[in-house]
Amino acid sequence: MDPVETYTRELLDIHRSGQAVKETSYYGPLANLLNEIGRALKPRVHCIINIKNRGAGLPDGGLFTSDQLQEASNAQQPTSLIPARGAIEIKGTGEDIRRIATSEQVLRYLGRYGQVLVTNYRDFILVGRNADEKPVNLEAYRLAESEEAFWSAASNPHKVAEAHSEQFTEYLKRVMLYAAPLTKPEDVAWFLASYAHAAKSRIEKVDLPALASIRTALEEALGIKFEGKKGEHFFRSTLV
Repeated sequence: MDPVETYTRELLDIHRSGQAVKETSYYGPLANLLNEIGRALKPRVHCIINIKNRGAGLPDGGLFTSDQLQEASNAQQPTSLIPARGAIEIKGTGEDIRRIATSEQVLRYLGRYGQVLVTNYRDFILVGRNADEKPVNLEAYRLAESEEAFWSAASNPHKVAEAHSEQFTEYLKRVMLYAAPLTKPEDVAWFLASYAHAAKSRIEKVDLPALASIRTALEEALGIKFEGKKGEHFFRSTLV
């Protein structure tokens, strides 16, 4: 099953049980989603929930690389691992994570771990630092505008996956790779392709009258016409 569909279904099952605590009861589905997507990366990225205090408090989770965990398992003495791909701060679905992203708690994690993925299960923000070492929201993704809208949409997990799986999966990959060193040209190429893929997916789902003049200019410059569904698809791909 698609990982986003599985994630949504697992959240819904917990929610419908009527036994959930607003934040911690849903840790499992989020960890499963991150681990499923992280498994496809090199090195693999693993989500560990409720990591130890390394001097900034107790994050709800951390993103570790497989080589980190392997080195730790081979060590003679216990090691104090810092999650190479950042910490995770999780709130309930009704919380405003844009406010949480600027909280003292998240800023402490940011100072210790370099980046923090803040989420309320439906909204995601990667918090990092700019060139001046100031906190900044790097990239965000939203599954639903509100708590009510999220649980309404979640009643059909397959439809949520159809609408979001491609873009959301790419977003989470970028989150887990953001702190990775770019040592090869193909690493840079992957990020460029990922952003291009996300942009193409977005503009294919909406009507954009503002692009009409650009479309006309391209047709005149290339001496062709973008006609029919294939033409529309080719135009938007060319634009991206």
